[in-house]
Amino acid sequence: MAAESPAELISGFRVEHGEVRVVRDATLDRIALEQARAMAAKDDLSHEVLGPFTRRIAPARAGRAAENIAYGYESFEKTLDQWIDSSGHRKNLLLHNASRVGVASAKDASGKRTYWAMVIAGDYEPPKGKRDRESLVAVKREAKPLGRPKSNGCHIKVLSLCI
Repeated sequence: MAAESPAELISGFRVEHGEVRVVRDATLDRIALEQARAMAAKDDLSHEVLGPFTRRIAPARAGRAAENIAYGYESFEKTLDQWIDSSGHRKNLLLHNASRVGVASAKDASGKRTYWAMVIAGDYEPPKGKRDRESLVAVKREAKPLGRPKSNGCHIKVLSLCI
């Protein structure tokens, strides 16, 4: 009998606690793998090793996301047990409305320490049409400062009066 995948193990725990199942997601797997590899390369257990999580998770386009990290255990099953026993990690595993997960591990340079990263996400926005994407880009451009502001003809503005 084949061992259960990380997504199946996480889903089993989630269903036991009233949450929906999650499926493996290629984008989240890549984000988790980059995190695990970076921690292993620097031998540093840190959520910030590659920069802020909000920036790293952006390509997934999820409304909600969380990350668990660990090191030490060779197997995902033991790592998952460790996360289940930790209130903060457990809360992430039970992220409400999560539907996708990515899991990865990497060894440090000595090959003796295994680093794990799990990214779980949900509340995905449906793909938008071409017209919506164009208007979103326009809004983003307008919000970005572009050098010197354009002159509105006022030399001095006092109490909303233009002089």
